[in-house]
Amino acid sequence: MHLSTTAALITGGASGLGEATARHFASEGAQVTILDRDADRGAQVAAEIGGNFAQTDVTDEESVAAAVRHGMDKMGKITATVNCAGIAYGIKTVGKDGPHPLDAFQRTIDINLVGTFNVSRLAAVEMAKNEPEPDAARGVIINTASIAAFDGQKGQAAYAASKGGVVGMTLPMARDLASTGIRVMTIAPGIFMTPMLAGLPEEVQQQLAADVPNPARLGDPQEYGRLAGFIVEMGYLNGEVIRIDGALRMR
Repeated sequence: MHLSTTAALITGGASGLGEATARHFASEGAQVTILDRDADRGAQVAAEIGGNFAQTDVTDEESVAAAVRHGMDKMGKITATVNCAGIAYGIKTVGKDGPHPLDAFQRTIDINLVGTFNVSRLAAVEMAKNEPEPDAARGVIINTASIAAFDGQKGQAAYAASKGGVVGMTLPMARDLASTGIRVMTIAPGIFMTPMLAGLPEEVQQQLAADVPNPARLGDPQEYGRLAGFIVEMGYLNGEVIRIDGALRMR
């Protein structure tokens, strides 16, 4: 597969890692359809890169089905899906205000894990209809986990559980979809300069960067986008999780 002939759905494409991926793919000639809840920002990014936009709730089956249909209508095919939509709460299992709110835990699982699977399964139906490329390739799904899946810190029970689920379904999904020529990969980012982190004081950003062994800085979302692009084009990558974290191990 080549980025220049890729037709991609990118969830969370209105900001952060998803936006960087959408911009990188488009710059390499790919067709891009952004799926995001933020209608204004999503439409703006899509217009800037010459792509398409579908306002989407990844946890809702009909919303995602409509977005997939929109992507098919606009691009004619879907050969790649990159799932970047996600949320994070910082809440301890038991804190000063009592136990972790169950609705916050459920919402994190619903968006980060169930939403990822929801988009993947519906996109895979369309990918399976593609004419096979060399190596019988019909498409690739790239999901986003986190190093919190392996090194979850205090207050990350919900987030780490959701991302651990994404890691855990990588290999079985790859096996499920092998006969259709669809690969499944997961990227596990470390600490990246997303809008959430960009809003923190400079001193806090520097402290976070200092924990990264080499290079001692926060990740650039463009690096995530370039890695996603590499995965699309490297057809022998399948069923694996790639950490991109500067050797950071959280504690």
